[in-house]
Amino acid sequence: MMHMTFYWGIKATILFDFWKTDSWLSYILTLLACFAFAAFYQYLEKRRLQFKSLSSTRHPNPPPRSGVSAPLIPKSGTRSAAKAASVLLFGVNAAIGYLLMLAAMSFNGGVFIAIVVGLTVGYLVFRSDDDGADVAAENPCACA
Repeated sequence: MMHMTFYWGIKATILFDFWKTDSWLSYILTLLACFAFAAFYQYLEKRRLQFKSLSSTRHPNPPPRSGVSAPLIPKSGTRSAAKAASVLLFGVNAAIGYLLMLAAMSFNGGVFIAIVVGLTVGYLVFRSDDDGADVAAENPCACA
């Protein structure tokens, strides 16, 4: 039976039919996994924002060349690699965020608290030293 309101107990099904908790050990390991994934989400978000800022920094461009020696496609080696890493991390982070949301929708109170505490601790450890850098990218929703 799927719960549609919050409940407290060690019996829970998280994300998949094979991820069921039926003992205190499996329940505590599930809570630790939810906590770790939530903290890892914040770590990946920090890395993604670092790559995004690296790819958006403006480097002084050399004077444009004209004529036959001008390249058809300008080089942007580091910036394009940082942008690709940022895009890849965005996809991975979105997937982890949605999985965390679905785990919270198991409506188990312990799982919900483990995810919220994991996001909070992950933010404290990995992202609290940003000093307001890239404020536009701040979003409290784990799946955004």
